[in-house]
Amino acid sequence: MLFKNIWTRMITLAAAGIVSIGLATAGAEDKKTKENAGAEAKKASTAPERVIKTDAEWRAILTPEQYRITRQQGTEAAFTGRYWKFKGEGTYVCVACGYELFDSQTKYKSGTGWPSFWEPIVESHVGEVTDRGSGMIRTEVICNRCDSHLGHVFEDGPRPTGLRYCINSEALNFIPAEKEKTEAAEKTKKK
Repeated sequence: MLFKNIWTRMITLAAAGIVSIGLATAGAEDKKTKENAGAEAKKASTAPERVIKTDAEWRAILTPEQYRITRQQGTEAAFTGRYWKFKGEGTYVCVACGYELFDSQTKYKSGTGWPSFWEPIVESHVGEVTDRGSGMIRTEVICNRCDSHLGHVFEDGPRPTGLRYCINSEALNFIPAEKEKTEAAEKTKKK
């Protein structure tokens, strides 16, 4: 009688979508779960450690203009930012948290007056949010580590992506390629 009640309850819960019942495939599901656990752990380890600060902490580490742009979704005037026509080789990182965002190899001259890139250094490093401000609908780009406003992305960029990440210079810092090589060499020596 107890066995019958358990199965009746399990079937009821399964029908409601609360639990799943696997009879013949239970062994296969266990194997899949174990295989996927390793992949999920690897995936989770690549997720950024979130950077969360109070408003006062952000104000303390950012200049007033950086704060206005990254924390209040501001925009710098076109053709005024330090990186809009900059041509150095290296990596552009978030000014607020240092997260790698764009490689200089993907930067191009868009003629818009802001640094433009055709793809992020790693797709998951930037997030996209619908922006309904300024009387139009645009796609805002944010740093996925600290939620800083970076700029906007548009679908009028060059190949291969067709995207134009139009980014505020004040939301970025630049790490020259030579400095990256030096830091990598120092890390290797420490190991």
